[in-house]
Amino acid sequence: MQIYSFSPFGYEGSLVAVEVDLRRGIPAVDIVGLADGAVKESRERMHAAIRNSGFEFPQERVLISLSPADLRKEGAGFDLPVALSVLKANSSVKGEDRFVDGPVLVMGELELSGKLRSVKGIHAAVSTAVSCGIFRCVVPIQNADEAREVSGAVVYGADSLENAYAALKNADLYSSKDASDGDNFIPFDCDNVENVFFPKINSEYEYSELKGQKELIRGLQIAAAGGHNIMAVGSPGCGKTMGFQKFPAINPVLTLEESQSVTRIWSLAGLIKPSESLIRIPPFRMPHQTASIEGICGGGVNCRPGEISLAHNGVLFLDEASEFKTSVLQMLRVPLETGSITICRAGRSTVFPARFQLMMAVNPCPCGNFGSKTKICLCSARSIEQYWKKFSAPLLDRVDIRVYVENESSGNFSQRDSLRTTEEIRAGIAKAINFQRNRQCYKNANLTPNELQIHCELSSNCKKLIEKATSRYGFSPRATSSCIKISRTIADIDESMKIKEQHLEEAIEFRKLCNGIVPEL
Repeated sequence: MQIYSFSPFGYEGSLVAVEVDLRRGIPAVDIVGLADGAVKESRERMHAAIRNSGFEFPQERVLISLSPADLRKEGAGFDLPVALSVLKANSSVKGEDRFVDGPVLVMGELELSGKLRSVKGIHAAVSTAVSCGIFRCVVPIQNADEAREVSGAVVYGADSLENAYAALKNADLYSSKDASDGDNFIPFDCDNVENVFFPKINSEYEYSELKGQKELIRGLQIAAAGGHNIMAVGSPGCGKTMGFQKFPAINPVLTLEESQSVTRIWSLAGLIKPSESLIRIPPFRMPHQTASIEGICGGGVNCRPGEISLAHNGVLFLDEASEFKTSVLQMLRVPLETGSITICRAGRSTVFPARFQLMMAVNPCPCGNFGSKTKICLCSARSIEQYWKKFSAPLLDRVDIRVYVENESSGNFSQRDSLRTTEEIRAGIAKAINFQRNRQCYKNANLTPNELQIHCELSSNCKKLIEKATSRYGFSPRATSSCIKISRTIADIDESMKIKEQHLEEAIEFRKLCNGIVPEL
């Protein structure tokens, strides 16, 4: 038997073989293999845990090797594999070598009493082990459900060093996830709308409360149905942020394949809650305007995931987007195009998935009153131009849907027309999702040029319409393609196999705002 642990670095990480040699000499414990402070301190925790668990600590000199030797190891997750390796080596010396066959992945932090604490990165460690042919895993009982979500893994959740050592000798203790639970949504409560699942609605996410902003709600419905990036421009207090914050209620839950990569990222970041073993709700990340470029894209000594990776297969919402640093806004361009981000640190690099949906709420000018029918804007033309220059043309070009949100605070609130409910909005989204799945497309926003020609065939009248819009509004080739993708989503909501003129007209209306530097208000 060979015991392995896991050293996280970026999205991939590496398996670490834990070897122990008992030799003559003054009793001591030596650890080699570029161990950091937390790993070196495991000598003391491991020594106390072994004695307090009723085991005999070896009287020989103990050499612990963590290989590969040139890979830096960090974290308290090495406590349990080191302790079990020492006990295994001591049993072998005494002729009690009766362990299960094959390699075993072990992770866990030890208390001095011998009890186990949970560690982060379990999902990433187990999935890496399974890909390398290591299927048997011993983890803290708090992380057992998370580990079992990896297909092919057989897991034992231990609550103490004594139980973990028993698992090394008894193969019957390991178990995997019940195959009957593979394709359902048992881990959380959800709503089924035409075979498309959504998170459960509560009063906080009810769109009928948002009055007078039909265009914004329509834009959010199209964005959810096709995965399109969206930006809302409007005066302070008009309802932009409220509309975006309700978006998780109309965003379909993740498929099993999508949730695996999201769970791996969140596990590496230590954000997995004890009550959830697999993340099925799409992430909704809302960083503060003071976020640094490292906080958004990721980084640090071991390349931790940033906000755009934590928003993978979900939403990155930038409220008051103009207040973010220009460098932060500009670095979003490449991940938006490629769906991933490469981080390089100290001679090593890692690639994090970052296929997120960008949402931005922006004021039309520094004071927020430009274009208002009831308030006076005191900003100069120069200040408005400088304000919008933070959003470069290449970044704005990657935002498919643009909505100007009118401020109707001066009207009678009780007399405004009510918007559709969240349930009604979901119905159209579910129709579009089913159409895309039947075409075997991920999302309309990510259609390739080849898929665009196959699934978005335009009539002669539609071609004339898009050519006229391109000439009038100065659309770039990307903007023209974006209009076609949006019209495909609108047609899917209407359950139409072909893109009609009214679909394309609505798509152009949602695209043309902010095509220049200053919004057309």
